Amino acid sequence: MSSIEEALALIGRGADEILKIEDLRARLQSGKPLRVKAGFDPTAPDLHLGHTVLLNKLRQFQDLGHQVIFLIGDFTGMIGDPSGKSLTRKPLSREDVLANARTYEEQVFKVLDREKTEVRFNSEWFGKMGAADMIRLAGQHTVARMLERDDFAKRYAAQQSIAIHEFLYPLVQGYDSVALEADVELGGTDQKFNLLMGRGLQEHHGQKPQVVLTMPLLEGLDGVNKMSKSLDNYIGVSEPAIDIVTKTMKVDDSLMWRWIELLSFDISQAEAAALRDQVATGGLNPREVKLRLARELATRFHDAAAAEQAVIGWNAAVTGQGDITQLPLQDVVVPAEGLRIVALLTAAGLTPSNSEANRKLKERAVKVDGGVVEDAQQVLQPGFEGLLQVGKRTFARVRLVAG
Repeated sequence: MSSIEEALALIGRGADEILKIEDLRARLQSGKPLRVKAGFDPTAPDLHLGHTVLLNKLRQFQDLGHQVIFLIGDFTGMIGDPSGKSLTRKPLSREDVLANARTYEEQVFKVLDREKTEVRFNSEWFGKMGAADMIRLAGQHTVARMLERDDFAKRYAAQQSIAIHEFLYPLVQGYDSVALEADVELGGTDQKFNLLMGRGLQEHHGQKPQVVLTMPLLEGLDGVNKMSKSLDNYIGVSEPAIDIVTKTMKVDDSLMWRWIELLSFDISQAEAAALRDQVATGGLNPREVKLRLARELATRFHDAAAAEQAVIGWNAAVTGQGDITQLPLQDVVVPAEGLRIVALLTAAGLTPSNSEANRKLKERAVKVDGGVVEDAQQVLQPGFEGLLQVGKRTFARVRLVAG
């Protein structure tokens, strides 16, 4: 980038808060590459688009020439981050943490530049700490200060239990910044308390306090709750390209712009504003913008050929234009005598229940190979291969196999 202000504009894209912006500007002006850290506890084996909000920001720092540290919290993962939780997390076993950590390493380089990424594990320093070291660390904060934290305060007021080890989590995360001598730490808005803890501990250890940059929590496919596997409103980075495309196309038009701001590299802020104006005046169908984002995401996590194949398949299913065979074929096991359409829609994962399938049939929202189905008693036999569709955006190319 040609100027500090342009770098700040890129770093600030989509950010919720930067503390302190004047410190960041001063460090950028020094010309010295910054050490930029983000920590991820390996609590589940798969990453989703919500996780990539931070990864994307790390990649932008890399593109600006800074040193990125991808910190895997194999030690903190065994404590369990209490951020935003109303109950104590169940600690993971060492085996689970390490298994999940291995999959993280494989997935993050779909976004980050492997050659410019320093991968670290916080067990490197915490594994060497003794009980006395941990007591000294705990002595650098007070219970009253911990209870200022919103989620702890709510649980305390509601007389819900708070385990002692949960108080250690912010201290442990904060000490990571001391061990790594971080200039900048990234985290979600729910991590602000922990990130500020890092600033305080760095000052205590004679280091210049890190700049804290918080990113919004990405809303999931439901448009309301943050993206989460437990809510089944997520897109996993390891999902097939067709699933990335079809799920992205289900995002509400109003949420699309937020996704573009937080997830897109190809669409600049200026272009996004221009596209938004075109959509608002009726000069552009929002579906075209969304399809561009879907193609970009599928390309990032697979490749251009897989993304294009997925887009062709989506077009064939939704608009009737294109080659339907570009969609992946899903085998569904059915009885030898076949299966009624209601049960088949549920078995294929297109409806959550038979009652919902019946409701969609009554709405004339169910199609088989493009033809509307109204008869709930219709039976499809083993050997059938074709397209099942519910509404405009939910579909699957299936082959029925006798079980």
